[in-house]
Amino acid sequence: MEDALNKLITLVTLVTLTAAAASPSFAQGEKKYGPGVTDTEIKLGQTMPYSGPASSLSLIGKVEVAYFKMINAQGGVNGRKINLISLDDGFNPAKTVEQTRKLVEGEEVLAIFSTEGSAPNLAIAKYMNSKKVPQLLGQAGSPKLIDPASLPWTTTFYTTSSLEGKQLATFLLETKADAKVGIIYQNDDNGKSYLEGMKAGLGEKGVRMVVKEVGFDLSYPTIDSQILSIQAAGADTIFFATTTPKFVAQGIRKIGELGWKPLMLLTFPASSIATTLKPAGLEHAIGAVTSIYSKDPGDPKWRDDPAVQDYYKFMKEWAPGEPPTDSTGRIGYIAAQMMVEILMRCGDDLTRENLLYHATHIKDFQIPMFVSGIKINVTPEDRVPWKQAQMVRFDGRSYEFIGGIVTAPGDK
Repeated sequence: MEDALNKLITLVTLVTLTAAAASPSFAQGEKKYGPGVTDTEIKLGQTMPYSGPASSLSLIGKVEVAYFKMINAQGGVNGRKINLISLDDGFNPAKTVEQTRKLVEGEEVLAIFSTEGSAPNLAIAKYMNSKKVPQLLGQAGSPKLIDPASLPWTTTFYTTSSLEGKQLATFLLETKADAKVGIIYQNDDNGKSYLEGMKAGLGEKGVRMVVKEVGFDLSYPTIDSQILSIQAAGADTIFFATTTPKFVAQGIRKIGELGWKPLMLLTFPASSIATTLKPAGLEHAIGAVTSIYSKDPGDPKWRDDPAVQDYYKFMKEWAPGEPPTDSTGRIGYIAAQMMVEILMRCGDDLTRENLLYHATHIKDFQIPMFVSGIKINVTPEDRVPWKQAQMVRFDGRSYEFIGGIVTAPGDK
């Protein structure tokens, strides 16, 4: 028995050493640093919409800063503290470019981490790749960012908006194949990707199923006229192809005020109970359907879940001024956890090349806040971090599961 155990330990050791040797970071005792790294610090940069129409999403950045402060208090990553410089871009792509240049050329950060929004990320992608600076875990769903051949230094945090649109389309075909669908989309790359994903998922049937498409800009005060237009077209189903909670809340409330009862399909980023459904009126949101990948701290369903309990404790201690039930915050929490994992895997080789290597070699990584069965897989050739989701329906209090885990069709 003892001999068998020793053989097993030896085998595990050999496998571990072989895997380590395959990594560019494997150089025993050798330290390699890129810009922004010293024996005591790892400097990262990002932009967030701390002002402007998408400012509610800045909670992501606030939570990421808080999470890294917690990690630093615990000793940092391999003895180094993370210094995240988070700048305001107002969700304006031109400002994103300006601020990112400051971070790369002025602050000389190791990498750009978790910049918010598809348009801002697209605005800096070519610049980042021309400079060979990692643009990691971008908070963006645009499939245009999933392009390893042209954008090898870019990875995203989300599955793509087009894949999410296809997931919702598949659900619709399976449960309401005769639906008359109205689509209200955010008039930017991300909103259009949701729109295209939904239509691609519906396939040939989509020609007759989609009765109306209307766009809106983030500068609009309301989307009431768009809701009325879709209702007038005879739709019995409405897809909110936007990630902005404010507009989805407005739309759901308007639908409730009209006494209209369409099936409502929501994107994951704009489906939070705390930031979308409560402002809309929970009674108006009953029956809304979305796809989820992680646990909503604002949903009573997850209140006693160990991972959510850990999140509550973190928010209370490290981000006491922020609402713990606002699900937007958990996005930053998860992204920061992923970044710490990538940095830990780098060891003492904190070059930009090795950072990119570990960001694109992730297999079956399970985040505690993820729904069971959904894991992160990233390769140099396939940058979509996950393609699975759990369909859920709001019952007036909580989101309840519909069936099991589904996998989106297609590659992005």
